[in-house]
Amino acid sequence: MSMYETLQPDATDADIMTMQEAADLQQKMYRIVENIETVITGKREKVELTVLCMVAGGHILIEDIPGTGKTTLVSSLAKTISCGYKRIQFTPDVMPSDISGFSIYNQKTAEFEFRPGAAMSNIVLADEINRASAKTQSAMLEIMEERQVTVDSNTYQLEPPFMVLATQNPIESLGTYQLPEAQIDRFMIKLSLGYPALQDEVDIVLHGKKNKKRISYAIGQADVVNLIEQCDRVRVDPMIATYIVHIVSATRTHADIKLGSSPRGSIALHAMARAYALYKGRNYVIPDDVKYLAPYVLAHRISLTHTAKTEKKDPSDIIRGIVATVVVPVTPDYYGGGNQR
Repeated sequence: MSMYETLQPDATDADIMTMQEAADLQQKMYRIVENIETVITGKREKVELTVLCMVAGGHILIEDIPGTGKTTLVSSLAKTISCGYKRIQFTPDVMPSDISGFSIYNQKTAEFEFRPGAAMSNIVLADEINRASAKTQSAMLEIMEERQVTVDSNTYQLEPPFMVLATQNPIESLGTYQLPEAQIDRFMIKLSLGYPALQDEVDIVLHGKKNKKRISYAIGQADVVNLIEQCDRVRVDPMIATYIVHIVSATRTHADIKLGSSPRGSIALHAMARAYALYKGRNYVIPDDVKYLAPYVLAHRISLTHTAKTEKKDPSDIIRGIVATVVVPVTPDYYGGGNQR
């Protein structure tokens, strides 16, 4: 039994889930992953991370070359959870109103009517998001953070679950606009699918089109909303939370990093660790959860120094190096804070 399981929760943690509840929720997450895997072959880890991010209530930035299955991953997720799905093909002429919606005057009723934009869905694919202008990209900020759109002083809430999965091409720079740091920071994790293995690619060639047509839902929309809500009941001991903050704080003083992660990085790592613990059938987070997830959550949130870029250092490797230097908590009072929140 893990020490982190035996620690007594505070009075405010009276609603911590039981191990049996965690096991039941784990099975639902497994069903989602296995269903998506019928289409996305040989990318188990990336499929798992996508599902974890959804359960944690976050958004994903997928940076990869064309043809590696980015769009297929997103559409398969939407079909698996039986949720609404819309795709926004970002180009320089896409306007903010195309995303958030707009009001149009109805001559019959003599009133303005709201016409929803492409973001009014559950799963939103923002394809080649870096091809849109900065003005259009800014329309995504409120949508991703507040899960709402504001049009003509009227605010419209987005129906849960809501998740943005954005893609961008790392090799083409012509006609692209760099994503602002404020927007990159709103993505909980950043992924790259990469090329499939030889046998996996053979399976894709032989069965890929057929599998896309056969995929059906594994769980309903209400089950997904419940998963997201229940994730907040996973126990995170104060020393684990402090461990997370120590890792994020270390990005702000590292020699190779010009700009470290903001507190939003700490919040995202905390949420992802809860979802990962749930996926492992636990109702509590352990340090290994944080270690595994840190590169995916923090690498895109840091800006490297000119020297580090010149030496072609990988942000993910830098984060792994930071994690290796931060001492893992072993007792409740390890960081001097006791068991206080």
